[in-house]
Amino acid sequence: METVAPFKEVIDEINQGGGEAVKYCYQCGKCDTVCPWNRVRKFSMRKLIQEASLGLTEVEREEIWRCSTCGKCVQQCPRDVRQINDMVSLRRMATGYGIFPPAVKPVRAVSSGLAAQGNPFNEDRKIRADWAEGLNVKPFAEGMDILYFPCCYSSYDPRLKSVAKATARILNKAGVNYGILGTKENCCGESIRKTGNEEVFKRLAKENCKTFIENGVKKIVVSSPHCYHTFKNEYPEFKMNLEVVHISQFLFELINEGKLEITKDYGKKITYHDPCYLGRHNGVYDEPREVLKKIPGLELVEMPESRQDSLCCGMGGGRVWMETEKHERFSNLRVEQAIELGAAELVTACPYCITALEDSRLVMNYADNIEVKDITEIIQEVI
Repeated sequence: METVAPFKEVIDEINQGGGEAVKYCYQCGKCDTVCPWNRVRKFSMRKLIQEASLGLTEVEREEIWRCSTCGKCVQQCPRDVRQINDMVSLRRMATGYGIFPPAVKPVRAVSSGLAAQGNPFNEDRKIRADWAEGLNVKPFAEGMDILYFPCCYSSYDPRLKSVAKATARILNKAGVNYGILGTKENCCGESIRKTGNEEVFKRLAKENCKTFIENGVKKIVVSSPHCYHTFKNEYPEFKMNLEVVHISQFLFELINEGKLEITKDYGKKITYHDPCYLGRHNGVYDEPREVLKKIPGLELVEMPESRQDSLCCGMGGGRVWMETEKHERFSNLRVEQAIELGAAELVTACPYCITALEDSRLVMNYADNIEVKDITEIIQEVI
């Protein structure tokens, strides 16, 4: 009995987390061939799945925390094993036991910040809307058409605040009837859920759902693909069904309807990076490209790995809060790809991607070679 119990616990946890399809794995290894980790080190998702199916997972190991939930293995798996669900289930077990390898320990502080202040930085909730000062951004009121939800990074991070500001300027220019919830906002909870902390996720989600209902929110525009994914695909678990639109989709809509006019040229060669949670997880590929193509003078070139084959930046699955060795960052490869194309700017539509790409650009001493921008930061320059 002493040896059987741990095996059964692992298998039960996986089944409860929706990962029962792990039993269908026949060890073909396709997951390993597409996993971005094998671009920077030796890593085997196939082996982790095999261990999990037998109940032999060692939850103390850092390997179960490496998955960035990019979705490439899920996309290629011939048996629909759903590796992401499996890894999250194992992390949930580790979290329950309080087992965090050294590189993962920052997640504990993040969980505390989310529980106390509703954001991963443990910043004062009172200053969440400070980014909007002087931009004529109104508090959301029932009857407004749009709730703009900027996300934690765009609200607190010094680099990412410029994305929230650019978005507000664009919405103002287009005459959109919108507002923000400011201090009433909580983190969407997507990333903490991927680290296995279901309790904190549910608390955040329920509080957000309650706030949306009390304020009469019908339609949300978001800056982060992670907010987009969880509001659209996970909040319905809590009987919350809202119209959720990513800002790249909304820009496309505003321009096509003539509500937003592009008046200036942008004489630069740029390349676009597809965020995993906007592209592979939710199929949004065309709108951001069509927006960029409408800008006179802008030359858009595609990277060798784009659309459904896009290379992950490495920040998904809660890894945005974990330590990653400098030589093991996928974003380094992405910046190099963009520079090889001769692009002056590497453009994306995700705060996590911007964080990773900016860090790689600076660490690799490419600050003078290329800039990293959000799509809204370009649009605000040409309207």
